Amino acid sequence: MTERYVVDLQEVDETQVAVVGGKAAQLGGLSRIEGVRVPAGFCVTTAAFRRIMTEAPSVGDRLDRLSRLDPDDREPIRTLSAEIRRTMEGIAVPDDLAAAITRALARLGGRTACAVRSSATAEDLPTASFAGQQDTYLNVVGPAAVLRHVSRCWASLFTERAVTYRLRNGFDHRKVRMAVVVQQMVFPDAAGVLFTADPVTGDRKAATVEAGFGLGEALVSGLVNPDVFRVRDGEVVARAVAAGRRAGHAPPAGGTREAEADPERQGRPALTDAQVVRLVRLGRRIEAHFGRPQDIEWCLVGDDFQIVQSRPITTLFPVPAARDRENHVYVSVGHQQMMTDPLKPLGLSMWRLTAMVPMHEAGGRLFVDVTRRLASPASRAGLLDVMGRGDPLVRDALETVLDRHDFVPTLPDGGPGGPGGSPAGGPPAPIETDPAIVAELIERSQASLAALRRDIRTKTGPALFDFLLEAFQEHKRVLGDPLSMQAIMAGMEATWWLNDRLREWLGEKNAADTLTLSAPGNVTSEMGLALLDVADVIRPHPEVVAFLRGVEDDGFLDGLPELPGGAEARRAIESYLDRYGMRCVGEIDITRPRWRERPATLVPAILDNVRNFEPGAAGRRFERGRQEARKKAQEVLERLRALPDGERRADETGRMIDRVRTFIGYREYPKYGIVSRYLVYKEALLEEAGRLVRAGVLPEREDVFYLTFQEFHDAVRSNRVDGELIRRRKEEFRSYHALTPPRVLTSDGEAVTGAYRRDDVPVGALIGLPVSAGTVEGRARVVLDMARAELEPGDILVTAHTDPSWTPLFVAVTGLVTEVGGLMTHGAVIAREYGLPAVVGVPDATRLIREGQRIRVHGSDGYVEILS
Repeated sequence: MTERYVVDLQEVDETQVAVVGGKAAQLGGLSRIEGVRVPAGFCVTTAAFRRIMTEAPSVGDRLDRLSRLDPDDREPIRTLSAEIRRTMEGIAVPDDLAAAITRALARLGGRTACAVRSSATAEDLPTASFAGQQDTYLNVVGPAAVLRHVSRCWASLFTERAVTYRLRNGFDHRKVRMAVVVQQMVFPDAAGVLFTADPVTGDRKAATVEAGFGLGEALVSGLVNPDVFRVRDGEVVARAVAAGRRAGHAPPAGGTREAEADPERQGRPALTDAQVVRLVRLGRRIEAHFGRPQDIEWCLVGDDFQIVQSRPITTLFPVPAARDRENHVYVSVGHQQMMTDPLKPLGLSMWRLTAMVPMHEAGGRLFVDVTRRLASPASRAGLLDVMGRGDPLVRDALETVLDRHDFVPTLPDGGPGGPGGSPAGGPPAPIETDPAIVAELIERSQASLAALRRDIRTKTGPALFDFLLEAFQEHKRVLGDPLSMQAIMAGMEATWWLNDRLREWLGEKNAADTLTLSAPGNVTSEMGLALLDVADVIRPHPEVVAFLRGVEDDGFLDGLPELPGGAEARRAIESYLDRYGMRCVGEIDITRPRWRERPATLVPAILDNVRNFEPGAAGRRFERGRQEARKKAQEVLERLRALPDGERRADETGRMIDRVRTFIGYREYPKYGIVSRYLVYKEALLEEAGRLVRAGVLPEREDVFYLTFQEFHDAVRSNRVDGELIRRRKEEFRSYHALTPPRVLTSDGEAVTGAYRRDDVPVGALIGLPVSAGTVEGRARVVLDMARAELEPGDILVTAHTDPSWTPLFVAVTGLVTEVGGLMTHGAVIAREYGLPAVVGVPDATRLIREGQRIRVHGSDGYVEILS
């Protein structure tokens, strides 16, 4: 079959991206929508691009070198991409291809001014728009000029920005092809962009129109200021008309220029309100056709709108699917669990199957629907109180939604569902301050885990999945044990009581932070101290230390026994993994590699401990915290006794100090129990995945991570897997990393961020939530990957979020700053245990604080100052 080098736009639609690229496919689809006008034109297909590439064999070698570069290797990227572009532009267009383009051009009118635009196969896709990555040329006149600009479009696939974008987004340079769109040039009275959803907030019901006089290119490129209109429910609800009007023009000889707009246009908007509303109506039709919000470029000629481009808005966070058309308010689970990265499909479904409340998925993250609890005045106050104590930004976001009185209706009673996995209902009944309760709870959890390990050994095939569904019920029974909930709440409520009363009675801020230092039985803080003990075993053996510095893979444990002291070192690390090997960064996602699977993850932290600490540091640190807490308790009680009614206040406070120290450590145990069970589930599931690989059903075991639990079950039953589904899920998962999950999300798609609304901090300070008292100054270490942390004494850890797996780093730093967190989340609890001043929930902390800057963390007042 002869390959077609040129096709008319009317012949293509959005299913033909491989032939005509994303832009042309979208334009072809647009031209088929009733009432939508698209300028006439044709497409030079990807077959023509492949033909040109065969004329330049030297490009292949350069592409291989490009693919091996890091996106931040700017100089080699610039050099190689420039060489490829020069080669591409230097290739003469073959005669038969030039003739096909010239014939198509003649059908438009040989001397018709044209727009020549790139259309790559990885462009205008639902997961990556590639907006602005390739080139567009306007007002191109005559066949010779069109051919020259077609060559430039082919070469623009290899601009520095396009190459870097592909490297960052995981696209293979060799698999991307370039088609070129040639259309009749439109000389508009006005032009601009329509977003069918608010590109900033994500609100799907609000459209934004940007408009300017003349050509739209100057507006899109940021050279002229646009008029901006906001439209909701068919009417303009806000407008801003630009001052000092300039416009883009297309001279008859070709090209474009920008100049002052005509005097009579200076004071008036580029569109009337009626035109804006009509344009949005057209946009809604286009949005319905493509099935998602669109970023649309338009032109107004006379009173007629023409559409010159439409692409998906890829930056919007998706909306959880709902079975009704009612309004819904969702709270992020990831912000409660200190893991805002996307989860793979198996991770999502496993967390949902083992969670205590229904959860909804969007963008690879989980959300809880709190609409009914907000709708009932009785449950609303409790929800807002819990949210406010945990994360004030969530509370403020929820109150922002409630202030729009028409969004959440008021209902007579509340329904189930609390964020992060807490069951609804009133507070659990109080319990005695008895350490035996905690011991009993831990014993129950360990007995249940031992039974799981014993019973799962004999289960394979479909029987394993049936067994796991029963195991999940036991998982939830242990997690929802009323006594466990009572113990957790006892510790938290005692913390709140102490902070509230001692502030009221003594003017003490966050007194509980000191009173809970080195509280007994905290499995997470013990984990950080235990790694100090591992370092004590390794430190006396220089050959082991040198060996660990060269570790590059996870098989290093097998090499240790050959070294002096290596057998002892291996036993220490293995013992640590036996107790804590189920942990990892992002541990709520069962697909994440555990420390037991990737022990090399711990090596940098072990080496930091060897370098930064003296032998016996763990015991000394714990004892120092215990003595500080005891001293603080004595001081507080003495000061209370000096007050009116002081004996009663001191007695009450003493009982609460006992209570908080009895129960606050247990706060960390349920999560430890969850991830301990997760490792057992995972090992069994990977055995099943291995059987599928051996049967030729799957290429790799980890492919099952892109199936839900039920899909995995079906695959084991049928011995069949949809490879295309797995490929698509991998691509979706990759795209989810570019999305920032909101704390609160509405069913309209609006991401509601919340604000601290404080005026008691210095100008320029970064505001957050105070979670661990004290003030500390030091060097900021911005760490996004725990395995790459290299810490020195006095450093302050700045990171996006910390789950329990980050605890080994806490022993090496003097302060903590995170972007996500709450008063009772893991990072806050451990910071208090270790006495680290900490401020969490600081928006964009890892971007605003640069590596190595000197900062001051005000852990009692909740802000961070950048000093240098």
